[in-house]
Amino acid sequence: GGSSGGSAASVAAHIVAGATGTDTGGSIRQPASFTGIVGIKPTYGRCSRWGIVAFASSLDQAGPIARTTRDAAILMRSMAGHDPKDTTSVDIAVPDYEAAIGKSVKGMKIGIPKEYRLDGMPAEIEKLWSEGAQWLKAAGAELVEVSLPHTKYALPAYYIVAPAEASSNLARYDGVRYGLRDPGKNIIEMYENTRADGFGDEVRRRVLIGTYVLSAGYYDASYLRAQKVRTLIKKDFEDCFAKGVNAILTPATPSAAFGIGEKGGADPVEMYLNDIFTVTVNMAGLPGIAVPAGKDSQGLPLGLQLIGRPFDEETLFSLGEVIEQAAGRFTAPKWW
Repeated sequence: GGSSGGSAASVAAHIVAGATGTDTGGSIRQPASFTGIVGIKPTYGRCSRWGIVAFASSLDQAGPIARTTRDAAILMRSMAGHDPKDTTSVDIAVPDYEAAIGKSVKGMKIGIPKEYRLDGMPAEIEKLWSEGAQWLKAAGAELVEVSLPHTKYALPAYYIVAPAEASSNLARYDGVRYGLRDPGKNIIEMYENTRADGFGDEVRRRVLIGTYVLSAGYYDASYLRAQKVRTLIKKDFEDCFAKGVNAILTPATPSAAFGIGEKGGADPVEMYLNDIFTVTVNMAGLPGIAVPAGKDSQGLPLGLQLIGRPFDEETLFSLGEVIEQAAGRFTAPKWW
């Protein structure tokens, strides 16, 4: 489900009690959703990214993955805070996230965005979303329909901004200073051989896309335009929160986990579409949590996502706990 799939799988399989992950467009929330556990992408700047291999620096955010909302809150308390080694790290006080678990959500306004109702969305995802909304309503929250009109542009804008930053960030892995080095008859050939060997197909594809959109003649038409769209996406959320909405409820993924090699073989865009519900959160720098909420017809876990105001992860933990208590838990039984 994303680059933190290993972290999520090890937590779900009871190999570890919790793990750190990184989320650029959903790589904490999607694997958590697929494995029936909790993953939170904190607000941009809330947790230090120092020591993490940079993918897209304006989108990347570290966060915890755990089997319960409470465990995620405990981990988050330890991870959050200012780090002088990370220039994007924000210096504001870290609340006691665990204290938010079990807090009343009575009177909170929960936005249901109409733009997230996609054509061809599986009926079980629609049903799960509706159930989640009813659980929050039963706990005293108020449901309101909201509009995030620029959502439809989020995926194409993301797949311009993220690869552009990736091509710039990954330029440093040239085989001279780090890791793998393939020989060549001259320095240029050595660079080319090393980077071809050291990066997988998808990484190479993103580096190529990113280099292309940053090139002369395409920068204004692609990258600059995508950044303007990003500003509009962020404003959509700001407008919702200005109307008193405390959090927004959406599905976490458009399907349950799919088989290895099942998607994106001939058409990588098929795989990219899986990010449809998660990328807006990174584009806007907001916190988002994925909480297990049910199973599909094959018994595979499905998750719901809650999107919060900047630096208001506490509300997400309170609301996430309501869903977790109503839905129950879905982690695999111990297998050893």
